[in-house]
Amino acid sequence: MTHISVDSDRCVGHGRCYSLAPDVFDADDTGHAVVRIEDVSGDLERQALCGAQNCPEQAITLTP
Repeated sequence: MTHISVDSDRCVGHGRCYSLAPDVFDADDTGHAVVRIEDVSGDLERQALCGAQNCPEQAITLTP
């Protein structure tokens, strides 16, 4: 199981994470990323990793 968090101070709303992993990430009303499911495994974990790796601001943290 992996825990996901988004640093709201670093996120500027590029939207790559919620475009690539809409089951894991969503946008708030200002377009910044929020986590839909904080603890994931399996396919959702792979999606979360993809979203994190594509974040230009490196605002997403995955913790085992």
